Amino acid sequence: MNKYLLSSLFLFSSVAFGDQGYEVYKNNCMQCHAELLTKKEAMANLNNLKAPSMNEVSNRLKDNIIIADKNEDVKKRVVIAFIKDYIRDPMIGDAMCRPGAVEKFGVMPAVTHLKEDELQAVAEWIYERYEDVKF
Repeated sequence: MNKYLLSSLFLFSSVAFGDQGYEVYKNNCMQCHAELLTKKEAMANLNNLKAPSMNEVSNRLKDNIIIADKNEDVKKRVVIAFIKDYIRDPMIGDAMCRPGAVEKFGVMPAVTHLKEDELQAVAEWIYERYEDVKF
């Protein structure tokens, strides 16, 4: 298989997972997590928020999950694995929120009904959707 075909297949699978991931987000996460807020918008609406915005969640995970391997693909896989585990079984000790956020929002409830492919898709979407998008 040539490298252009492999690149095309990877791009297609990323787009497909991105579409599926957004659907999983809309159907399961959007009720609590806004898709995109600036820090100013979040502070202005703090009393109405049920949970941190997804761009803040994504940024916090990428900033707080530190690995020795400098390879970005390895880091991405580690963050995605963490997201999947946290969605299934969120624990206060694993929360990476800003100080006061757990006190304000609590720990999210476990989402146990998602299938493996849905977890993978939404975790990839959370990671990729917010590349270079700051809170």
